[in-house]
Amino acid sequence: MKNGRPSGDSARTVVLRGGGPSGGRVRLGVHDLMNGTFATPRTFFYRRTLNAGAVEDSLRRTLAQYPLLTGRLERDPDGGLSVARNDAGAVFAVAHCDRPMPEYGPDLSARKDLRRYLHAVNAFRVVGHDTPLLSVKVTHMRGGGSVLGVSINHAVVDGGGYLDFLLHWSRTHAGEESPAAPYDRALLDGLADGVSPAPDDPQYRVITGGQKFGFIWKVNARARRLRTITARFTADEVLALRETARTGQGADRPAASSGDALGAHLWRVLGALRDRDPGAQERLGIVVGLRAALKDRLPDGYWGNAVSNTTAVLPAGELREEPLAHTVTALRAALDRVTPDRVRRETAYLEAQRSGGRSGRVFSRMSLDAFEDTVALNNSSRLPVYRVEFGAGRPFWFEYPASPIPWTVLITPTPADDHSRDVHLSVPREAADALRGPEWSARLHDPAERLRTL
Repeated sequence: MKNGRPSGDSARTVVLRGGGPSGGRVRLGVHDLMNGTFATPRTFFYRRTLNAGAVEDSLRRTLAQYPLLTGRLERDPDGGLSVARNDAGAVFAVAHCDRPMPEYGPDLSARKDLRRYLHAVNAFRVVGHDTPLLSVKVTHMRGGGSVLGVSINHAVVDGGGYLDFLLHWSRTHAGEESPAAPYDRALLDGLADGVSPAPDDPQYRVITGGQKFGFIWKVNARARRLRTITARFTADEVLALRETARTGQGADRPAASSGDALGAHLWRVLGALRDRDPGAQERLGIVVGLRAALKDRLPDGYWGNAVSNTTAVLPAGELREEPLAHTVTALRAALDRVTPDRVRRETAYLEAQRSGGRSGRVFSRMSLDAFEDTVALNNSSRLPVYRVEFGAGRPFWFEYPASPIPWTVLITPTPADDHSRDVHLSVPREAADALRGPEWSARLHDPAERLRTL
């Protein structure tokens, strides 16, 4: 990812604590360990200027209920991770930028500017170091408007929990009260109790140290050739896709959702663009939240990493030529495999790897296969990111960093909060150029599949 040069000096940087050390360590769960120890940033863009002092005060009060965010990561004897609840603090910074607020949106990405809107930490000195797990930066733009940049270490929370924290903070800022988020990892790790781990797992693979180095080298080497483009699908387009999928479904099948239809459509378009041999296997790796499947096990607002993945598979020829409903069926079959029993077996497998000191070499197959036959889909469209308010109205734009993994699809909501969706496609440069062209752009926005045989 290209980074812009930081603009403006921080007027103030402070360490915010949550009210004192609570003592002890919280051992992170086996699903937490799948994400590494890198921070994941989110940026929110507001047309009106934030009151930085009030934002700081509400954050300080919110942190009292999130002791993991003011702690520090420590290594466990078996190679796992814990958070020391020492209240070492989170970082809050305020800066001023010497340029006006750009008109960020689907046609003007903020990714090249993200570094200027985030407080940097050393990503390679996290475990066993005094490195904050949360950093926040408010950047005031010349002429009005502010950017809120937030970074949270991925080892402590997934995207859903991340947003829960931001919405909790937003409610605290508005003077509302919210209960503390439950974060006991035994709630999820305990699923492995009494389950004999299998020697392998359909979604994960233990690789050697050399293979890990080779994979990371490949990601870094090829990241320069990746491009991330954003395509906005209007509400009418998304609903038309849903109707197209439902029209082709059998009466015995549950009606396709908007998310099913859009995800299947994007897989089909990318499959056609890749144009692999008809008999080759095309895989769709799907990031899937576990809270719904474990609703009887996890309390509302569970705060941690409760995410796994599943894989749909179709021959390339079928993916290209069969109707949209056929692809939706394959996608739904993969999602339906994420059951409590499946999660128990997965948890037992991951626990066995942690006990054997192998957690650092466990990778999802969808990541390892990204350079071969897999498209990765992360549908975050139900996360209400545009409701993160701090007294200056709703953000007009929200942005993730670009993915360094090729053939990655991220679906997010739009400011309209309707059925429209922003689709972020991280693909090789040649594929991005094609998708920007009139031929493939028309196919991408073809909900009735009139161009299916293009």
